[in-house]
Amino acid sequence: MRTEISTLGEFGLIDHLTKNIKITQSTTKRGVGDDAAIIDNGDKQTLVSTDLLLEGIHFDLVYTPLKHLGYKAAVVNFSDIYAMNGTPQQITMSLGISKRFSVEDLEEFYAGVLLACSVYGVDLVGGDTSSSLTGFTISVTCIGIADSDKVVTRDGAKDTDLIFVSGDLGAAYMGLQLLEREKQIFAGQEEQQPDFSGKEYILERQLKPEARKDIVKFLAEHNIKPTAMIDVSDGLSSDILHICKQSNVGCKIFEDRLPIDYQTASMAETFNMNVSTVALNGGEDYELLFTVPLSLHDEAIAITGIHLVGHITSAEDGCVLITRDNQSMELRAQGWTQISE
Repeated sequence: MRTEISTLGEFGLIDHLTKNIKITQSTTKRGVGDDAAIIDNGDKQTLVSTDLLLEGIHFDLVYTPLKHLGYKAAVVNFSDIYAMNGTPQQITMSLGISKRFSVEDLEEFYAGVLLACSVYGVDLVGGDTSSSLTGFTISVTCIGIADSDKVVTRDGAKDTDLIFVSGDLGAAYMGLQLLEREKQIFAGQEEQQPDFSGKEYILERQLKPEARKDIVKFLAEHNIKPTAMIDVSDGLSSDILHICKQSNVGCKIFEDRLPIDYQTASMAETFNMNVSTVALNGGEDYELLFTVPLSLHDEAIAITGIHLVGHITSAEDGCVLITRDNQSMELRAQGWTQISE
């Protein structure tokens, strides 16, 4: 019997392959299933996250500068550590390289990696290189640290908790749509140049995202420890469903509370896309999505740059979106998946 990977999808495949894993080391506090693994080191917890990026699946070098790619490859892994309420400290970077790339190309890529490390105070401590027959492959492992009593996982959300998200949603996805459109329009027309004026924000959100270490800092300053947290890499709908599944709760997300930038809304209109669908399912925003107890409402809303988008309910109530006209719709995971048919 043969089962096609596409019938499971990315997260279904992960669940299937890891369901029989048994933890045998007392220092392993959390394995597969969160933004990072947790390794117990007494008063401190070591956080470990890993990511694999493949040319043609996760990035397109037609419109992605190598320096930007290096920066993004590092930053998206830092984001996983911040999503655990931790601080990234080291990364390793391994590359599969085809003959298309020169030493100067790799210097550009590493310039981006080292810039990200400088901005976020992270050390590049190792890695590996290999020849590749299929283009450019990037594997990143990020190691972070957090106080034992400060680590936040996905499974702590409780009924009546408030749901917050930082920044705005959907901009990275619309930046990608713009880049893909221009790639098609100008294919084979080297004398023409794409016009990206007025679209700088959504392009930057796609090509050079930032991890929200500032939000982790603000939460600590306001003495708020989220009950659950995740970074928005696959879309708000997919990622809140991860929290709900692991916390065994439901949720209500309010469409009219979704934070959306003007450029995102304008570009969605240009592409004839529903902007709320873009915000819910776009992916690659790398904002922090987290829950806090209702009792901390006043403290939480005082934090600049976060938005109250809903609240946690009982599991029996399910996961729903309350539309602008006050209709209830089932919230579905329609974000990005990396498993293709």
